[in-house]
Amino acid sequence: QVQLVESGGGSVQAGGSLRLSCAASGFAFTGYCMGWFRQAPGKEREGVAIIDSDRSAIYADSVKGRFTISRDNTKNTLYLQMSSLKPEDTAMYYCAAKRSHTLQPDVTYWGQGIPVTVSS
Repeated sequence: QVQLVESGGGSVQAGGSLRLSCAASGFAFTGYCMGWFRQAPGKEREGVAIIDSDRSAIYADSVKGRFTISRDNTKNTLYLQMSSLKPEDTAMYYCAAKRSHTLQPDVTYWGQGIPVTVSS
């Protein structure tokens, strides 16, 4: 049974930081690129960051220099360190496992999502 379980979300003031985690199980973690997507109210889901098994990362322009994606292949866990948060980062954040190393939503497995709220 595939599971992607996010944790670490919550509310923070603008300029603050949060660290999201995603614990993966039920599939071959190192065989997939792992990523974070987000969906704000009334908007389409968008790719935030993606990392392959060799830890090569791609970021959306909107988060470059502020967010860092990482993975621990020994713990089957994905992370997203978010700094200098802005109100426009407010969204539901989803952990995802996919085959392609892109920010396109051609995702094989989705997590259930975790809310992040940034207040001004």
